[in-house]
Formats: sequence, structure tokens, C-alpha cells
Amino acid sequence: MNRIDKTFKKSKKILSIYFSAGYPRIGDTMSILKRLQESGVDMIEIGMPFSDPLADGPVIQKSSNIALKNGMTSMNLFKQLERAREEIKIPLIIMGYFNPIMQFGVEKFCEKCSQVGIDGLIIPDLPLEIYQKSYQSIFKKNGLYKIFLITPQTSGERINLIDSASNGFIYMVSSSSVTGTRERFEDDQINYFKRIKKMRLKNPTLVGFGVSNSKTFKLACENSNGAIIGSAFIKFLEQNDLNKINYFVSKIKGK
Repeated sequence: MNRIDKTFKKSKKILSIYFSAGYPRIGDTMSILKRLQESGVDMIEIGMPFSDPLADGPVIQKSSNIALKNGMTSMNLFKQLERAREEIKIPLIIMGYFNPIMQFGVEKFCEKCSQVGIDGLIIPDLPLEIYQKSYQSIFKKNGLYKIFLITPQTSGERINLIDSASNGFIYMVSSSSVTGTRERFEDDQINYFKRIKKMRLKNPTLVGFGVSNSKTFKLACENSNGAIIGSAFIKFLEQNDLNKINYFVSKIKGK
């Protein structure tokens, strides 16, 4: 069983943390992974830096640009993760854009992911239909889940289609804007969460974009299986040492 499935079976309030590989320093990847796991995070999304990240707000864009300047590449990331599974037991997901994956070679990229113990990929600009037609068999062969995104504008018909084709979980984008931190959710966002909850999808859902504190994390958990936090964590890394990661996670969980 994929580690993602195991995690959703044992926990009802999933906390997944996103960070950009190669940020703040190129050699920080394993230290961040270990400290997040020690802090009780359920799942980790490793952002693969890209020069034109369409879905990312200014905080993640800045961290991605710094990571690229630091020399982070797909191959460097795979080298850093070669022995990760000796210590990291929780699910690891790579989030990246399709262009660098295509340049690397989709089959080769998926093979590398499998070799280092990646459980799934989030590729915002790879549509369902193209994935199913050209790449699904490659993902399946390498034991990788392709995580799809839905937004408040996604139709019920489309959501059901994505749900039927998905494994692991569905990434429930909280708004149609880019990533970023917000202090609270608006009423229309909460109504969207409730609407999706009523659909009783076969896959669990995680709320992303705008989850930044214990209040928004709690609200996300009330209407989904948990939340993904990215921008708030990257801001924290910008201002704090890695040894304070436990403090960040504790605050989000309200401890």
C-alpha cells in the first residue's frame, strides 16, 4: 500500500508542509525533511524550483528563484534524496511544473522518483486528459500517484471525473488566486469546502492555498481531511533557524 493511503487511514487531520528544495540553502533539504518528520508532520511536499511557476504567489516564487540561484536542479534533488528513505518514513510528494519534467524525460523522472521513494507528484499544468492518454501507465509502473487539483470554479461533473481518476487525495485549492498566506477564509470559501464535503468523494481531500495558522488549519480540517501549508512555512524559514521548525508546527496544530 502506498504511504499516502496508509497516512489517510491512520489520521483524520493531516498536516502536509510544502517547501522549495534548495531553499534557504541548497544543502538544507534533508535537514528540513528530518525536522518536519520529528515535529509530527504527516506528509511533505517538496517543491521543485521552476523559473515560471504559474500557480505560486510571491513568497514561493521568491524561494524558488533563490533555490535556482543556489544551484538546485532536478538531478541535484534526486541526489539529495538518494538515502532519504533510511530516515524519512512519512509520504513524500514532489510538486513541480511539467516543463522541467519533460526536459528531464518523463519516464526517466518517474523512475528516479521511484528509486528515491517519492510517493506522488503534483503537476498543476498537466491536465487529466493528457496524463491519462500519455503518462498514466508510466506513473503506475513506478508506483506514483498523480495528485490533481480542483478549485471553487471546477464543475461538479469535472470534480467527479477527477475523483474517479485519482489516487491518494485531491488537492482542494481554496481560491482561484495564486498561493499565499491569509488570516482567515471567506464565507464563499467555507461554502465551497462544505459543498465538496457533501459530494462524498471516494478520495480524501486536502485544502491548500491560504492555510497559514491554527485557525485556518482547524477550519480546513472541519471540512476536509486536512491542509497543506506552504507560503507561511517558507516565510518562517526566511526568518528562523531550522531548529525552530518544531515551534512552527506546534503553533499550527494549536499545541
